[in-house]
Amino acid sequence: MLNVNRLRVLREVAEHGSFSGAAEAMSYTQSAVSQQIAVLESEAGMALLERRPRGVRPTAAGRALVSHTEGILARLQAAEAELGELAGLRGGQLRMASFPTAGATLMPLAIAEFRARHPQVQLTLAEGEPEEIAPRLDAGELDLALLFEFADAGDPLGESLTRGENLTRVELLQDALYLALPRKHPLARRRELRLEELHGEAWVQTSRPSPCARHVVRCCHAAGFEPNVAFESDDYQTVQGLVGAGVGVAFIPELALSVVREDIVVRALTPDPPVRQVIAAVPFGGKLAPAAPAMLEILREAAARHEVGVRRAA
Repeated sequence: MLNVNRLRVLREVAEHGSFSGAAEAMSYTQSAVSQQIAVLESEAGMALLERRPRGVRPTAAGRALVSHTEGILARLQAAEAELGELAGLRGGQLRMASFPTAGATLMPLAIAEFRARHPQVQLTLAEGEPEEIAPRLDAGELDLALLFEFADAGDPLGESLTRGENLTRVELLQDALYLALPRKHPLARRRELRLEELHGEAWVQTSRPSPCARHVVRCCHAAGFEPNVAFESDDYQTVQGLVGAGVGVAFIPELALSVVREDIVVRALTPDPPVRQVIAAVPFGGKLAPAAPAMLEILREAAARHEVGVRRAA
């Protein structure tokens, strides 16, 4: 394979018409230039320069190689410039995905801050549930994903989403699940409730295969009863509407409670409310996008501000 540095030497010799001129231009010794050309001619398998009494000039093969060298060096220079832009976050892109409630709360704040700091990086955002977007991240279709999982060991799917060797996880915050009741419910006046007191209630939950729905069932089982799931919706505004209409009660994550309907009340469960861990996941090692570390830092900041706001509102 032809050596790029020796191609540069050939170009300089052809341009200056002598080994000495090329040596001076490149800060080489004349002997070093001569050696580089000899090796290049050996690699090419033919003479590239015609030695003359007053200098040298390229042979036909030499002229052909010099013309290609200009394009090769231009492409390399462009590649080096692009890598420099990526390293300095002056270009490139970051492909992201988030589960819906974080996509409506944490991610907009993080995107706005990232664009203010690094306006030349192109950002894209897709939406999906953790079990949908984690495989896309692992497959290289995404550079960063916001996911959630429950610490309950009884949820093997949740455990498997971000435990693989190909992903690095960054814990952002704990998102508590609150009980939503119709405002006219007999228990609505209580500030804290035990899950056992909801035995016999109709439940509104996310679709049955979702991690949140599975966790609701596990929590109810731990409290000694089988939940009567009356309605399912993956839209928490719809869930709030169904609860407000009095057709059931529901668990709703704090991230989904930025807007609360007037016809429902939200109560914490005691002694230990259900909690899901919100995490950012990125590919491991060499597959990490140059812009990902900067976005991870901004997401940490956004999560910290969110938790401060929650504590103040409590």
